Amino acid sequence: MDILSHLRTNRVVIGMLHLPALPGAPGSALPLPAIREHALRDAAALADGGVDGLLLENFGDAPFYPHRVPPHVVAMLAVIGHEVKARFNLPLGINVLRNDGVGALAVASACGAAFIRVNVFTGARVADQGLLQGEAHEILRYRKLLAGDVRVFADVAVKHSAPLGERALQDEVEDTVQRGGADAIIVSGAATGKATSLHDIRTAKLAAGDAAVLVGSGVTAANVAETLRVADGVIAGTALKRDGITTNPVDPARVKEFLLAARG
Repeated sequence: MDILSHLRTNRVVIGMLHLPALPGAPGSALPLPAIREHALRDAAALADGGVDGLLLENFGDAPFYPHRVPPHVVAMLAVIGHEVKARFNLPLGINVLRNDGVGALAVASACGAAFIRVNVFTGARVADQGLLQGEAHEILRYRKLLAGDVRVFADVAVKHSAPLGERALQDEVEDTVQRGGADAIIVSGAATGKATSLHDIRTAKLAAGDAAVLVGSGVTAANVAETLRVADGVIAGTALKRDGITTNPVDPARVKEFLLAARG
């Protein structure tokens, strides 16, 4: 399935695979085989519930590297991504936190993923990792070098960050698509689980042209139908977890409730 074609003709729900801390991260408590099984259990719950795609992320690795992650992180994500792709016939995305788009592209190319998420693709933002700078020029050249067709889903005004200077969201979206070359845009709220304003979603849609617009935070069973009347898709994580806690396992009942609301 081409994820972009699907986005243009459907209202897509992508489910998050939040990995526990990988070996080597400060919070690491599990060996890689246990982390792999955690990812596969969550993927099964999401796939059985009817999501349209999955997004694998090294969520537990905080505090995050602001730029390149070590080689072992790329290798471990590629191994887990390969296992997920082998078992589930769904488009897979890769996000290497905090902002390693080159690493994400390497993982995606190795495991056959359909897209990557890049938190700061163009421009610059201030975050708890310091200054995050866009690398569209490197990422798209690396994609060309690998002769791949991995799509780039780029955040604009990404959560957990602030701008260096005020700039209209419309201008940011236009530059990310037209000058950066992003295939799709992601808009989000201030933090993981925080709602994204409908005004921002509408602004992004108007500015994105033919590029799809997804919502990257704060979508719940209560607001997903309204959100999908404007956006082309949503990325759901916290709302699908047991008790609505991001670090908990995926709750099949919550997935079912969410998908029923999204398809209603």
